[in-house]
Amino acid sequence: MAQKPGKKYTAAANQVEARPYSLEEAVPLVQKVKFTKFDETVELHMRLGVDPKHADQMVRGTVLLPNGLGKSKRVLVIASGEKIREAEEAGADFVGGDDMVEKIQKQNWLDYDAVIATPDMMRQVGRLGKILGPRGLMPNPKTGTVTMDVSRAVREIKAGKVEFRVDKTGVVHAPVGKVGFATDKLLENASSVIQAVIKAKPAVAKGKYVRSATICSTMGPGISLDVTNMNAKTV
Repeated sequence: MAQKPGKKYTAAANQVEARPYSLEEAVPLVQKVKFTKFDETVELHMRLGVDPKHADQMVRGTVLLPNGLGKSKRVLVIASGEKIREAEEAGADFVGGDDMVEKIQKQNWLDYDAVIATPDMMRQVGRLGKILGPRGLMPNPKTGTVTMDVSRAVREIKAGKVEFRVDKTGVVHAPVGKVGFATDKLLENASSVIQAVIKAKPAVAKGKYVRSATICSTMGPGISLDVTNMNAKTV
């Protein structure tokens, strides 16, 4: 049996009208209806007109949020030689080579938010696919997490680089900041994510690309976004 929503959630949801909002209306409303004591993450969810089962309709990419995420991500770098020192100097939280691969394999260790690997280590890192893959942590050249420029990759992730990828139901989920951000900064971050997802539209995608979109805080009610302008940009 489904659990009934609490009084605070219901009170928040009652402040949201059953209509699509512009992003400029929705962002301050997310901040207004917040009812928890902690600084929640604000999330954007976009349902796309693609079939992710087909490789040519996969939507994925990265975007560097202009105002960061409000928290520093814990970064693991798997490298060798000089690149280990480079990663440490750039501020990576965990750095190593085969020892890190072994730790993840044997201990199912997942105490980090992002993984960067140098190309020469991908043979070993490839063995971690079943552990890292389902959690969206597997390094990938397309998202800049398989690279020789580990210093830059670490700095970008620490600064608020967000990776997005359409899930098997055709939805992209991405954090855009914290409820406590200034409204204009949250708006700027959300706009950057929307533009990046639109830019990543596959050439073979036909019809309406952005089917629907919502924005919400971690615990708050979803607010429907008007997708008319989003689709106008994809034509």
